[in-house]
Amino acid sequence: MTIFRATRLVATPVVVFVQRRDRRGRRGNLSQKKLGVLCASALSVTLMGTIPGWAQTGAAPRGPLPRTHDGKPDLSGVWQVLNTAVWDLQDHSAALGVPAGQGVVEGNEIPYQPWALAKKQENFKNRRTADPEAKCFLPGVPRITYTPYPFQIVQTPTHVAMLYEYVHASRNIFMNSEHLSGVIEWYMGDSRGRWEGETLVVDVKHFTDQTWLDRAGNFHSEALHLVERYILVTPDHIDYEVTVEDPKVFTRPWKIRMPLYRRKELNVRILEYECYAYVQEEDARRRATSAPK
Repeated sequence: MTIFRATRLVATPVVVFVQRRDRRGRRGNLSQKKLGVLCASALSVTLMGTIPGWAQTGAAPRGPLPRTHDGKPDLSGVWQVLNTAVWDLQDHSAALGVPAGQGVVEGNEIPYQPWALAKKQENFKNRRTADPEAKCFLPGVPRITYTPYPFQIVQTPTHVAMLYEYVHASRNIFMNSEHLSGVIEWYMGDSRGRWEGETLVVDVKHFTDQTWLDRAGNFHSEALHLVERYILVTPDHIDYEVTVEDPKVFTRPWKIRMPLYRRKELNVRILEYECYAYVQEEDARRRATSAPK
């Protein structure tokens, strides 16, 4: 059994007077402002040295995992991302209403075909009105996973349900079954799951081309094919990885990867974000204020 012991970090300020010479060669102490900068820098370095190695590398220690009655890792619960992928999957700077963020794409490169790259750039220019999310459409997969809203996983041996706070979207993952045949275009695709050891693998196809991958204009066609991998690395963290394939848009498959975090608040639950209702309310308000009196 591995025992994790909490350690209390106590920072003790140390005052060091550094002498310097002025222009006339006279000795004196550093100003309080400069001394404060030195002390803060030293304190920062000291505290960084006390961070556990796994916290710096991102590899959390593995404890006992919750399991279902059939022995599979239990993914049930309310989960949410803590990143900026919904704004842009790749590295990006801050802008008005957009926080800066590190990319979640392997290699930070999305391998567009030349025509598709031009289309992506056009999407970016018109993103405020062209983004399907601005019309309250379903975000699609994988985008709905990294929206800034939580979602709930309900797990059984034959089905895994994902219930989203955003517009009450839902998704059913049918375990150990084949995709439906024929030409089908769904916003959330058709999800079929299986267990590979400790990993839940979900194969998703039958998409529409009416969703984007983020608010930066990254897009796909109806030929999109995803392979998702959910790995419960600790009781409160899921390693989420997606292989993206679309021969009509991309030159090769590429990957997205990010952690999902369990929401730990007392009585936590998904609530509601009714995008359509809010848009209708806003339209009604605008009509009321613009109507002649």
